[in-house]
Amino acid sequence: MELVVALGLIVLKVAFLIAILLLLPLPLTWLERKIAGHIQQRMGPMRVGWHGLLQPVADGIKLLTKEDHIPAEADRFLFKLAPILALTPPFVVFVAIPFGESISVLGADITLHVSNTNVALLFVFAVIGIEVYGVIFGGWAANSKYAVLGSLRTCAQMISYEIPMGFAVIGVVMLAQSMSLLDIVRAQTDVWNIVYQPVGFFVFFVAGLAEAQRIPFDLSEAEGDLGAGFHTEYSGIRFAFFMVSEYAIVLLVSVLVVILFFGGWNGVLIPLPPLLWFVLKVAFFVYVFIWFRFTFPRYRYDQLMAIGWKVLLPLSMANIIITGVLLGAVAAP
Repeated sequence: MELVVALGLIVLKVAFLIAILLLLPLPLTWLERKIAGHIQQRMGPMRVGWHGLLQPVADGIKLLTKEDHIPAEADRFLFKLAPILALTPPFVVFVAIPFGESISVLGADITLHVSNTNVALLFVFAVIGIEVYGVIFGGWAANSKYAVLGSLRTCAQMISYEIPMGFAVIGVVMLAQSMSLLDIVRAQTDVWNIVYQPVGFFVFFVAGLAEAQRIPFDLSEAEGDLGAGFHTEYSGIRFAFFMVSEYAIVLLVSVLVVILFFGGWNGVLIPLPPLLWFVLKVAFFVYVFIWFRFTFPRYRYDQLMAIGWKVLLPLSMANIIITGVLLGAVAAP
């Protein structure tokens, strides 16, 4: 009976996560347009529903009912597979993400994570790297010059920025002596890692912007010269998969920033419930993603690659060396 209850809880947690991630673009697209409107001194969506609240619903209906077009010369199998490969990794990663300690419901302790593994951080980076296949397949299978150029750009960008992003978290792992995300948060009970790892945070956040392909690193789309990049030839529900994937990665990077550098669900000064602290911190970084989109211009491609290889990579390696030296000095008798 206990096994049945445990399996039932896992199924409920997974179903809840999938529902949240699939519905995520609805509020985020509305918020993004509203924030953009206020930044640019205009109203944003106002026509569909009160203050445009139903605009995302209208957009969703449009995408679901739009013609599912496949180019005549496309590789049909890979063309259909690419959106699934792009969407699946961000969803799978959330299985290893903790949202808090256990809570008591009707006398039973329920953990706020699906799986707690001692190599959760490694699992996150390993799985999220699979998304690059969805990008390259989507561009190549469409048999379109714009799409191929967009997929090649995105592939190079994602691979280039995954390296400093991975190095940036090594300092955090050294401080916590663990790759478990739960242990990393517990190690920040007194002092958040942003105090000890400001350089690691900077590298991780900038690399996260590039991984999510958000301005100023949205060279994969570059509307002015590529149309829409690797998903130029996609429409309808397949295009919606790519859009949901983008927002899922924005949420994932925000969650990881909070867990790795800002104490996770650990609060400060104001006595709020831990889960509320966690949600507020993640919401702040999601807002920062949106704010950046309507604040900074897009980099040229040579600038983008130079930042990744000539700035972020040396900074991340220097951060590892300095952290190791300081930890050795503290541990020395």
